[in-house]
Amino acid sequence: MTNDVRDSVVIERTFDAPIELVWRMWTDPDHFKAWYGPTGASVPVAKMDVRVGGARLVCMEVDTPSGQMQMWLAGEFLEVVENRRLIYTESMSDEGGNVPPASSDGESAHAMTEVRVELEDLGARTRMILTHVGIPSESPGSAGWAMALDKLAAYTISLAG
Repeated sequence: MTNDVRDSVVIERTFDAPIELVWRMWTDPDHFKAWYGPTGASVPVAKMDVRVGGARLVCMEVDTPSGQMQMWLAGEFLEVVENRRLIYTESMSDEGGNVPPASSDGESAHAMTEVRVELEDLGARTRMILTHVGIPSESPGSAGWAMALDKLAAYTISLAG
């Protein structure tokens, strides 16, 4: 995995919701399933053992012209500072959370990336900086995150209101 921030999606948003609610959006599987993924995607599975070393497994489903496509993502929590910072790894996997092995040239079929979520308490609002290391800023992954965070904003307003 690269730590080169130039090869990263970085998005800053301010949500009209208290920090405790925004934290739960990232750490409670039911809340996470309600907003994660680009517009049109659904998340039928989100398993999270939110502690350092804990596993996470997410299934995202998207309808395509050739039928429904499932994308499984597995990872491990590297840092958990409640209401402040969440860092986890993420890679494509199968439904069991198994990441494909590296090829003979040492490259993984699906690179391990790192997601960093940093929160700042602004009273009734929360500032968030999302950094997804290993996903180029001009990639479809960047657009997917932008759509997901729009869904997160709408969902937090519906709960906070």
